[in-house]
Amino acid sequence: MHIDVITIFPDFFSSALDCSMLARARQAEALAVEVHDLRNWAADKHHVVDDYPYGGGAGMVMKPEPLILAVEDLLSEAGPDCPVILLTPQGQQFDQAKAEQLAKQEQLILICGHYEGVDERVRQSVVTEELSIGDYILTGGEPAALVVIEAVARLLPGVLGNPASLESESFGSGLLEYPHYTRPAQWRGMSVPEVLLSGHHQKIRRWRHKEALRRTRERRPELLEQLELTEEARELLAELEAECDQD
Repeated sequence: MHIDVITIFPDFFSSALDCSMLARARQAEALAVEVHDLRNWAADKHHVVDDYPYGGGAGMVMKPEPLILAVEDLLSEAGPDCPVILLTPQGQQFDQAKAEQLAKQEQLILICGHYEGVDERVRQSVVTEELSIGDYILTGGEPAALVVIEAVARLLPGVLGNPASLESESFGSGLLEYPHYTRPAQWRGMSVPEVLLSGHHQKIRRWRHKEALRRTRERRPELLEQLELTEEARELLAELEAECDQD
């Protein structure tokens, strides 16, 4: 996959792209990320990419010309079907399902907004979708772009060392992930659950399923409403209800 990022702070991405999984994905040529400085498309000698908003108000607005020209140049190589994504608090909430959808694309263009936002004509002319990583305010779209890149990259074939990891992760099954333990089995009076030491794979699998349901029920109950529950899941939820009644 090839991802183009348009930003006024290209150095923001240097460290993250050279670390951990993203570095491995790039070295394996499963992922290519090109970070483009928006100021390269500014026509004036000072490379201005923002201006005061019409109608007054606080802050600055990103100008339409540099952004639209940048996207058009990148689309001339990527092709007209390449998704052009604006990172903005006004966008659709980014989630695992969206990451899986984007991971099927060959190329993405990500626009990092800044200041008070971008001129509306950018949305009207070149943006195909808008994404938000949460209901809070960031200084710019750069952190959001990194979130999208990481979430998408780890779904690409050959990026994760153990593909089975994807199946058990939070949101991979629609549930939050079950608790994890490692050595030592005892630490300061805290013990690893006996079932995990039993070597009984079926019991371990069922325990993990139940604990994933428990954690989701306690922390993100709305996720359960979106799932088509299996017969086992319904049985385990009934057990959890019975445990609550006993308490």
